[in-house]
Amino acid sequence: MNKILVVDDQKTVCYSIRRMLQSEGYDVLTSENGIDALAIINDKKPDLVIMDVRMPEMDGIEVLEKIKISHPKIQVIMMTAFSTTEKAIHAMKLGAYDYITKPFDNDELLIRVKEAIKARELIKEVVAFDGTEDYEGEKIVGKSPAMLNVYKQIGKVSPTGATVLIRGESGSGKELAARAIYHYSSRATKPFLAINCAAIPEHLLESELFGYERGAFTGADFKRIGKFEQCDGGTIFLDEIGDMSLGLQAKLLRILQDGAFERLGGSETIKTDVRIVTATNKHLEDMIKEGLFREDLYYRLNVVSISLPPLRERKEDIKELAAYFIKKFNRKLDKNIKGITQEALERLENYSWPGNVRELENAIQKAMVFCSSDYLSPECCETLNLQGIGGCASVGNAIKNLVDLAFKDNCNERFQDIVCKLEKSMVQKALELTKRNQVQAAKLLGISRNTLRKKLEEYLS
Repeated sequence: MNKILVVDDQKTVCYSIRRMLQSEGYDVLTSENGIDALAIINDKKPDLVIMDVRMPEMDGIEVLEKIKISHPKIQVIMMTAFSTTEKAIHAMKLGAYDYITKPFDNDELLIRVKEAIKARELIKEVVAFDGTEDYEGEKIVGKSPAMLNVYKQIGKVSPTGATVLIRGESGSGKELAARAIYHYSSRATKPFLAINCAAIPEHLLESELFGYERGAFTGADFKRIGKFEQCDGGTIFLDEIGDMSLGLQAKLLRILQDGAFERLGGSETIKTDVRIVTATNKHLEDMIKEGLFREDLYYRLNVVSISLPPLRERKEDIKELAAYFIKKFNRKLDKNIKGITQEALERLENYSWPGNVRELENAIQKAMVFCSSDYLSPECCETLNLQGIGGCASVGNAIKNLVDLAFKDNCNERFQDIVCKLEKSMVQKALELTKRNQVQAAKLLGISRNTLRKKLEEYLS
C-alpha cells in the first residue's frame, strides 16, 4: 500500500485530503507543520508528500529543500494559493513533482497523486539484469546471446550521459531498458519521467512537455511547468517517439542542441539539463523518406542505438522468463506455485508471442489465477483459452492457404471477395478451436463479441 504524508497548517485541509485518499486505498499520514513533517518522513519514509507552501515556523519551500537532500526520490506535490504560484514554480525547480492551486478539485488532485506515485515507483525500483539472485524488483530476464549483448550495451552507455534510441516491438521491454540506463547513470538520484508520445494528443503533449504561460489558451488559468523543466538534472524517457508531430520534433531538436525552449504562449527562454532516452517500434529511416520524421532529429537521438529482440527470436529465454513471472506473481497473488510442467512449457515455446514478453507475463498471471495445483499445467492454460496459443497458428495457416489458393487461380476474384473469404475462414476456425464458444472465439480473434455476432449474421444472410 502506498504511503502518503499530507502537510498543512489547517486541520480541515489535512482531514479532508486524508479521507479522500484513504477511500482510494492509500495509507495516509498527516502533519500540521514542517518540522514534524521532516521527523515523520525520516521515520516512515512515505512515497509521496502533499504539502502546503505557506506554513509557520518552516515553510514548504524549506521543507522541500531538506527532503530533496535527505530523501531525493520521495515525490512532493505542493499546494498553493493563486497568489503564491511563483513560489510553487520555484518549488518545481527545486525538485517538486507538481503543484496544485487552492481551492482544488478532488479528482484533479487524485490524478496528480496517481501520476506522482507511478513516477515514484519508476525511480524507486532499480532494474536488475538477469543473474541477480533473490532480487524481488524488476528484472530484464534472459541469457540468450541477443540479451547478453543488450546488457553489455546498457552497461557501457549508462554512465556516459549519451542520448539513446531503443528499438523493439511492443512488449519487448523498452521501458525496462530505459529505466536500467537511468538507474546505472550518474543521474540516478534525480527525476525519471516516462512519457508515451502516442498516448497523448498532440496539443496536450506540447503543454505536457514544455509547459505553458497563464492565458496561453482557453483554460490556461495559471502558469504550468512542463516535464522538461520539471526534470532538470534527470532523465526523460520518450516512448513511441515516432508518433511525435513534426512541430514538436523541432522543439525537441532545439533542446538536444542547446538545452533551451519556451513555454507555450511564452517568450522567456528556459534552460534545462535533461538526458533524453527514446524508444520506438517504427522504422524511423522509412519515416524520414516519407517526410514524417526529421532527419536532423534522428541523428541527434540515434547517438547510441539498442535493439531489443522479439521473444520469438530468443525462445531459449522463455523457460527462465516463466520462472521469473511465477515467482513474481506468487508474491502478488499470494500463491505458492512451484513451477511449470514440461508440456505446458512446450506450449509456451511453440507460440510466436506477437505481444512479446508483456504477452507472456499476462498469460502466466492469468494461468496462475486459475491454477489449483503446485505446477502450471496445460489444463491451467486451457482454462484461460491459452489453447489459443496453438489456435493462432491454425488461424494463420488457414489464411495462408486461402491466399495461396487465390494466387494459384491468378487472382480472378475481386480483392473484397478474397478478404471476405479470409474473414469468414478466420471466424470459422476460431469457433472450431473454441468449440463454438463465442466469447472465447472473439478473444482469440481480437474483436468484441458484438462484432463477432454481426459477422455471423452477415455470413448466414
